[in-house]
Amino acid sequence: MTTMTENASGLREFKMPDVGEGLTEAEILKWYVQVGDTVTDGQVVCEVETAKAAVELPIPYDGVVSELRFPEGTTVDVGQVIITVDVSGGTAPAPAAPAAEQAPAAPAAPAAAPDEEEAKPTGRKPVLVGYGVAESSTKRRPRKGAEAPAQQGGTLFAATAIQGELNGHGAASAQQRPLAKPPVRKLAKDLGVDLATVTPSGPDGIITREDVHAAAAPAQAPAPLAAPAPVAVPQAAVQVQPQVPAPAASYDGARETRIPVKGVRKAIATAMVGSAFTAPHVTEFVTLDVTRTMRLVEELKQDKDMQGLRVNPLLLVAKALLVAIKRNPGINASWDEANQEIVQKHYVNLGIAAATPRGLIVPNIKDAHTKTLPQLAESLGELVATAREGKTSPAAMQGGTVTITNVGVFGVDTGTPILNPGESAILAVGAIKLQPWVHKGKVKARQVTTLALSFDHRLVDGELGSRVLADTAAVLEQPKRLITWA
Repeated sequence: MTTMTENASGLREFKMPDVGEGLTEAEILKWYVQVGDTVTDGQVVCEVETAKAAVELPIPYDGVVSELRFPEGTTVDVGQVIITVDVSGGTAPAPAAPAAEQAPAAPAAPAAAPDEEEAKPTGRKPVLVGYGVAESSTKRRPRKGAEAPAQQGGTLFAATAIQGELNGHGAASAQQRPLAKPPVRKLAKDLGVDLATVTPSGPDGIITREDVHAAAAPAQAPAPLAAPAPVAVPQAAVQVQPQVPAPAASYDGARETRIPVKGVRKAIATAMVGSAFTAPHVTEFVTLDVTRTMRLVEELKQDKDMQGLRVNPLLLVAKALLVAIKRNPGINASWDEANQEIVQKHYVNLGIAAATPRGLIVPNIKDAHTKTLPQLAESLGELVATAREGKTSPAAMQGGTVTITNVGVFGVDTGTPILNPGESAILAVGAIKLQPWVHKGKVKARQVTTLALSFDHRLVDGELGSRVLADTAAVLEQPKRLITWA
């Protein structure tokens, strides 16, 4: 996909690229430049969050920033222009208010805006779909109903006209149409609230759900006063009124926060629903004595070959699972629904579920089966550090074959993990606790944990899944099997 275009005036438009495989949108998290700033080829101009990771975008040419098309926090479709750069070598344009800010129009703006729009190409499309209107729309968005009455302010009219078109209405009715997203309009319709009477509190004058709820409360409060009017409506009002007293909306708004589902959270939801209702999950459990493994962890921390590396129980769990996969390669496969085939993988890209401020991600260690213990420790350390910094690339989260999720770090004994889409098995590791355990015929305090293995029953039979789990546990109970079974 071409990510830049240039017009005769020397302005280049940089489009939102597909920074992953088949991604369709990304949210602009932060702009690192402003209108009027000079940029150079390769300079990072913004950070965006896709459904998989946060990514910094470099600009591919030199010039002066002419326009920022979207404010921070806006979700933009791949292929939409996000920034315009003047590459003609001339002086920087007079700084215009960025899309994140709404500046009042100058007195002459209403008359100038139509001429400005007519001079631009007519093939341009709206760039804000469901996320409000950019302040600079009067300069860059030609509209069929763009001829505004002279008494209308340029910025205000263009904003309302565009919002009307985005919601499926012509420019003729846009002047009276308040700014609100489609879900908010539906909510207002359900509650019987006229949006024209609602005072907006959102950015750029957009009406939010809380505004609608606040407007609904006064409307319901005087309902008893309207009771003497005809029969049906007053009865409904009287019946509703005791259940929803006047302060109900503000009280409810104070107790609830609505968070838009987008970015990593949207990807997690889609993937988990798809996995849970596509692959028939089976989960098996085993509780085991890992005292010897814990001793080995302490010994490895003192080993000179492991100096400076991250050595913890998860490292040995990963190694144990790799040994089990080598002994039972059928577990390392995926189901191809389109071709009705089982795809056997002859490599292991070991996924490690990581909790980050933006949500759960599952980067993987490429070709983990080929790595020595020090190499595996190094890769694991880099993976965790990168995930915590929010710098995991989309490529690092693609192509996984088997995953480990360590719920034990939260003090949880075990769980029933959901498969990562495209994989056939996921191992959950529980908390390691000192518990009474029969050892050599006597009850002793031992380090004990529980493993849970979920697998796709379409291609993994109970016997195969059980063998993988049993072999993983056997290695952790007797770490010397890392040598004898490797």
